[in-house]
Amino acid sequence: MVEEFLQYIVSEKRYSPRTCAIYRAALEDFYRFQYPDLCAEDGSFQIGVLTPEQQKEALIFSCIRGYIASSLRNGLSPRTVNLHLSALSSYCTWLVRKSVLLSNPVRKVARPKESRRLPEFYTEKALEQFFKSKGLDGSGRACAEMNWHDYRNALMVLVLYSTGMRRSEIVGLGRRDFDRDRKVLTVLGKGDKMREIPLPVSVCQEILLYLERIKKEFPESPDDGRFFLTDAGNPLYPEFVNEAVHEQLDGVEGFSGKKSPHVLRHSLATHLLNNGADLNSIKEILGHASLAATQVYTHSSLQQLKDTYLTAHPRAKNGGKHED
Repeated sequence: MVEEFLQYIVSEKRYSPRTCAIYRAALEDFYRFQYPDLCAEDGSFQIGVLTPEQQKEALIFSCIRGYIASSLRNGLSPRTVNLHLSALSSYCTWLVRKSVLLSNPVRKVARPKESRRLPEFYTEKALEQFFKSKGLDGSGRACAEMNWHDYRNALMVLVLYSTGMRRSEIVGLGRRDFDRDRKVLTVLGKGDKMREIPLPVSVCQEILLYLERIKKEFPESPDDGRFFLTDAGNPLYPEFVNEAVHEQLDGVEGFSGKKSPHVLRHSLATHLLNNGADLNSIKEILGHASLAATQVYTHSSLQQLKDTYLTAHPRAKNGGKHED
C-alpha cells in the first residue's frame, strides 16, 4: 500500500522528488518504530517486508501517539515530528479514499507545539554592496572581467535574490524561460504550477549579457537548453546551487549565518514587504500555495521595526529612563 501511495504522489500529485523522499523516509520511520523486529541487521528498514494487513494494523490512534512520544524522546524536533505526521496523515487520507480505513487516525492526535522561527535574511545594504563589488549592474563589467565560473555563480546569486526562486526552480530554468521583451522569467514551481516573475531592467541587461557569454563558452549548447550550466557545460543539480551560493557569500562582510538559496528567497520577500509590497503580490512572486505561508514574513518585518524602535527611541536607548 505504501509503495502505491508513493507512486500516487509522484505521478498524480506531482510532488517534487525531495518531497517524495521526505514522505518515504517519514513512513519508513513510522513503521520501523511499530515493527522493530523486522529491521535488518544494519538497522535499516524496508516497508516492502510488511504485509498490507500489517501496514493497516499500525494505523491506529495509540500507535501514532506512541510514535510521537518516542520520536520526541529520541531528540527529533517538534517541527520534524509534525512533518512526519503530515506525511502520515496524507497517507491515511489516501487510504480512506481507497476504503482501506474508515477515518484518518492522525487527525485525532495532538501535534507537538513548535516554537515560531523567523526566517533568516540578509540586509538590503549587504546585498547592494555585494552586487556592486561584483559589477553586476548591467554595465557589462562583470561579464567582461570575471572568469566563467565566478561570473556564473555571481549571476546565480543575483537571479535567486531578484526572483525569490527555489533551488529546484533555478535548476530547471531554461534559457527560453526569459522573455526579454516583457522582462519576465517564467518559472515552473511546485505541483508543476507556472508563474511569471517580473525583473528589474538592470537584471534583464545582466541576463542578456550572460546569455551572450554562455554562447561563447558553450557554442554547441542549444538555445533552448538550461539557463545555468556547470563548468563542464552540463545541467545544474541541487547541491551545485548550494555550493555556488556559499562560495560567493562566504567570508563577505554582511553575510553571517547560513548562506543558501533559501535565505536569498527569504531576503527578497522580507525586503519587498519592508518596501511596501502587499502580501498577495509577494505570494504570487514566491509561488506560495496559500497566503498563510507568506504571512511569516510579516513577523520578520515586525521584528525589524521592533529592533529599530529599541535602537532609535530616546527612552529605549536610556533603558527607559528619561533624561532632561
